[in-house]
Amino acid sequence: MQGKIVKGIAGFYYVHVVESGVYECKAKGIFRKEKVKPLVGDNVEIEVLKEAEKQGNIIHIFPRENELVRPAVANIDQALVLFAVLRPTPHYNLLDRFLVMMERKGIPVVLCFNKADIAKEEQIKELQAIYEKCGYPLVFTSALEGKNIDYVRTILEGKTTAIAGPSGVGKSSLINVLTPTANMETGSISRKIERGKHTTRHSELFPIDKASYIMDTPGFSSLYVNDFEKEELKKYFPEFIEYEGTCRFQGCDHVHEPGCMVKEAVEDGRIHSIRYRSYIEMYKELKNRRRY
Repeated sequence: MQGKIVKGIAGFYYVHVVESGVYECKAKGIFRKEKVKPLVGDNVEIEVLKEAEKQGNIIHIFPRENELVRPAVANIDQALVLFAVLRPTPHYNLLDRFLVMMERKGIPVVLCFNKADIAKEEQIKELQAIYEKCGYPLVFTSALEGKNIDYVRTILEGKTTAIAGPSGVGKSSLINVLTPTANMETGSISRKIERGKHTTRHSELFPIDKASYIMDTPGFSSLYVNDFEKEELKKYFPEFIEYEGTCRFQGCDHVHEPGCMVKEAVEDGRIHSIRYRSYIEMYKELKNRRRY
């Protein structure tokens, strides 16, 4: 029987099998021996031990399309990056760090700004000015009023989508609107793992329909982009790509060099200064990190 791991806690893995429900499973010892840890999002094969109690064992993990380390999740088709238009106002550097992380993993991003119902037109226009030039699809929603929720559903259709963003932006509200039946599917899990539910936040997948899942991914309140070389960073800012090779110096890092076309584009407003500031901050962080 095949399914997808929707939650993992204290050595138990909860596997959603279409048409059958959620099974509480342990991983076979062979995974420990091979140093393979099942992850939320893994597609797995299980053997059912007790059908009535919905219990089983994971006997095979199918090859992963991708995986993230923090949070530890696998097989993400896309990321829905969720920030509020205001209350709280967007933390641009945090948002840009997340975009860099997804660019490195080759995971497509949809940028979603919630609480559009309380936003002024100029606040929405400012966000469009910053991020439309990057090439990311933008959607402005109101989980409270249902604005653009149907459009978000079409974006999620047939995919496993990680939804990520800081606290207070309406993540839970959006998930509840998108998956009103999720609590019915996962209610039995919540009862079984009551002991850890309120103390630790874990990544969790919610089935929207047979082929679509949304993954709540905690742990994005602070992202350190520091596990690669500073020269790589420019590759992860899509709006820089068209200027690559046009600067005066080959291999220009777009920081101090004269004749830099990226800096010229920032001055002309073709690249937004907020994005460029994020780039410089991350570049300095990579340059100054301690080497062990």
